[in-house]
Amino acid sequence: MKTYKIAAIPADGIGPEVIAAGLQALEALQRRDGGFMLDVTTFDWGSERYRKTGAMMPEDGTAQLKAFDAIFFGAVGAPDVPDHITLWGLRLPICQGFDQYANVRPTRILPGIVSPLADVGLGDLDWVIVRENSEGEYSGHGGRAHKGLPEEVGTEVSIFTRVGVTRIMRYAFRLAQSRPRKFLTVVTKSNAQRFGMVMWDEIAAEVSKEFPDVTWDKMLVDAMTVRMVKNPRSLDTIVATNLHADILSDLAGALAGSLGVAPTANIDPERRYPSMFEPIHGSAFDITGKGIANPVATFWTAAQMLEHLGEPAAAKRLMRAVEKVCADGVMTPDVGGSANTREVTEAVCEAIRAENI
Repeated sequence: MKTYKIAAIPADGIGPEVIAAGLQALEALQRRDGGFMLDVTTFDWGSERYRKTGAMMPEDGTAQLKAFDAIFFGAVGAPDVPDHITLWGLRLPICQGFDQYANVRPTRILPGIVSPLADVGLGDLDWVIVRENSEGEYSGHGGRAHKGLPEEVGTEVSIFTRVGVTRIMRYAFRLAQSRPRKFLTVVTKSNAQRFGMVMWDEIAAEVSKEFPDVTWDKMLVDAMTVRMVKNPRSLDTIVATNLHADILSDLAGALAGSLGVAPTANIDPERRYPSMFEPIHGSAFDITGKGIANPVATFWTAAQMLEHLGEPAAAKRLMRAVEKVCADGVMTPDVGGSANTREVTEAVCEAIRAENI
């Protein structure tokens, strides 16, 4: 029996609630299938630790995580801690330290969940957004000068490298190639950003020659928001920069019904380091402790983790259970239901146990 070492970092807000739900579903899966075991270690890193020690995680945090097969991450952010501290103090050091350069965010409308788009239902919106996750607009380069003075200056430098753009483009083309439609949309803003974005377009054209069976087109990011809303059926696999894909994937989650159903995988495709799996919804302090956080995004994220670990059958079983529970109407208020986190989680676990496939 294969045993996988999982680092669980519940962190902030609803993170502990949804990670607990995800681990409960994973426990039901391993008991049901019996083909693998998860050895979970939980780390108390996050804003509470920052308040006590001045650091979101220890200096050797990434060194502690290296021995794990995957990281199961909740959410980061707190009302009384500046966002740049929580983000750069925990999540980004892990993503960048482990070169998790492919951020993969699938989106589709699940049974029982209604999209805010008119006349769009099951099968009409089925996308995977690939976000470059290591450079671009979130490189962390720049600075501020003359603080507090009228002439204060703040610079934020976007960094695009040929290596970085080429590897994410190849990843996106390969992913598109593996999907039935074999279709990729490359998103930039090359009409206004004439250096890094033009390089993106040029490298996309170069890499496309390696994948003659993949059809592709390109869109400016502002036009892309319109296309996602007005013609969602025209899209399949999407690749964009760190900032653009961050924004577009939130829009995608909303169009699928709620950010509460949107998963994320931060992948090191070369598997040199552990990859990290997290729901997209953030810490959601407005509902923290109310017991109504939607665990579906975390279940879907757990399915991504299982796929990455080499357990595709378990991943599919988990998603079948999620789809059955949603179709049965056992859902949290954000997607029009009246169930709480515990009730949805228990229903998913029961669906896993009861399935006879």
